[in-house]
Amino acid sequence: MKRLAALPAALALMACGAAHADEVQVAVAANFTAPMQKIAAEFEKDTGHKAVLAFGATGKFYAQIVNGAPFDVLLAADDETPARLDTEHRTAPGTRFTYATGKLVLWSAKDGYVDNQGQVLKTGDYAHLALANPKTAPYGAAAIQTLTKLNLLERVQPKLVQGENIAQAYQFVSTGNAPLGFVALSQVYRDGKFTSGSGWIVPANLHSPIRQDAVILARGAANPAAKALEGYLKSARAKDIIRSYGYEL
Repeated sequence: MKRLAALPAALALMACGAAHADEVQVAVAANFTAPMQKIAAEFEKDTGHKAVLAFGATGKFYAQIVNGAPFDVLLAADDETPARLDTEHRTAPGTRFTYATGKLVLWSAKDGYVDNQGQVLKTGDYAHLALANPKTAPYGAAAIQTLTKLNLLERVQPKLVQGENIAQAYQFVSTGNAPLGFVALSQVYRDGKFTSGSGWIVPANLHSPIRQDAVILARGAANPAAKALEGYLKSARAKDIIRSYGYEL
C-alpha cells in the first residue's frame, strides 16, 4: 500500500482507470465507418474503454437486435430505428440523441464526370447507377426520394444496382463497376473537399432529413463503457471529427 501511495498522482489515476476499463459492443451504420473508427481510437486513448465496432445497414442491425444480438450501443443511419427500439423497451430510457445529420451525394470515381448540378443524371450515357438498398439503408431511401423528386426514377430504374448497404454502394462506384452512384458524403469527403473523383451534394430539399440517432440498448444499460461512449460522442473532440467528414450537427 505504501508503494502505491508513493506513485505520482497521474500514474495512480492511470492505473485506476485501466483497472476499470470496459468494452462496449457498438453497431454502427455503414456510412459512419470512417469517423467512428477515428472516434473509437480517441475514445480508447482518452478513457481506457474499448469500443468494439460492427458496421452494416441499420435495418439489418434492427433485426439482429430484436433477435438478441449482443450489442450495447446502436449508431443508426436514421432516427426512426432507435425511436422504434425505444417504444419496444429495448433501450436504456433517455439515452437516445442525434449524433449527426448525414448528406447524400451523387459521386463518381472519375474526375470531372459529375457536374455541380447533377445534370449527368439526365444527360449522362451511363450503364449503371448504384445506391444502397432503400428498404434497409436510409441513404438508399433518400436516393429514391431524390430520383422521384427529379422525375427520373422511371427513366433510370433499369440502370439501378443495389448494394446491401451504403458501403457496398460505394464499392460499386469506387471500383468502376458503376460509373456513378448515390453514396454518403462522409465516404468521399474530408475537411471541405472531395478526396477523389467528382460529386454533386444533393440539396436537402430533395429528400427527408437524414438524422442519425444513437441509443444505448438494454444490454448496455449497466455497462460503464456504453455510458462513457454516449458522453464522448457529445464531446467537442468527437464533434470536430464528425464535422470533418461532412456531417452537420
